Amino acid sequence: MDIDLFGWVVIASSAVVVGMSKTGLPGLGILPVPMMALAFSSRESTGLLLGILILADLFAVAYHRRNARWRHVLRLLPAALAGIVAGYFGLGYISDQQLKPIIGGIVLAMLGLNYWRTKAGGEEAPIPTQWWFAVALGFTAGVTTMMANAAGPVMIIYLLAMRLPKIEFVGTSAWFFFAVNWLKVPFSAHLNLVTAESVKLNLMMLPFIALGALLGILLLKRIPQKAFTVIVQILAALAAVRLLF
Repeated sequence: MDIDLFGWVVIASSAVVVGMSKTGLPGLGILPVPMMALAFSSRESTGLLLGILILADLFAVAYHRRNARWRHVLRLLPAALAGIVAGYFGLGYISDQQLKPIIGGIVLAMLGLNYWRTKAGGEEAPIPTQWWFAVALGFTAGVTTMMANAAGPVMIIYLLAMRLPKIEFVGTSAWFFFAVNWLKVPFSAHLNLVTAESVKLNLMMLPFIALGALLGILLLKRIPQKAFTVIVQILAALAAVRLLF
């Protein structure tokens, strides 16, 4: 890849942001999607970002190895795998540029629904526990992560609805995406989104990913639970608006 100075700055910054999102602030995870699209083609940015995400996942699951609520991870994975397969075939018909506003609209609608639910019912607002809720969000996460690496806000909606404490919130998200991103590898390799060149470049970004992971851990320890919930909702909303335009 012929990368100019701007490209190096973008990919290094994205690596730091991804590292932070994996260990501390999940809402940040969507931001590298438009960042990478500024400096690389759609196909290049998708493959490069997947490699960065997988490397950052290693830091996240190592740190949060005991913090996952496994019933939520296992509940979402079958539908997510179906979504990945659908996204793989969908890449032949829908571009990531066409998908982005759809993702943004879905996330904003879900945030609005969650706000209305908690506003109407307060802390005792009913939590959607029906099977279709996990299936719908798991499938949507699978499609969006396969086509645009943009499933973070969808996962945030699910975990907010489950009212997980912030540590378990991040740990559950980390293990879910660790599994999902590895499931995407064979599909992405078949589409030539992941190549030997992209893997080499990903490995060069390891120091920046590690820096971001450390910053995420430090931030997570210092942010109160209520502030954490507000921050991830705001970041998800901002990212959704960015995807719309």
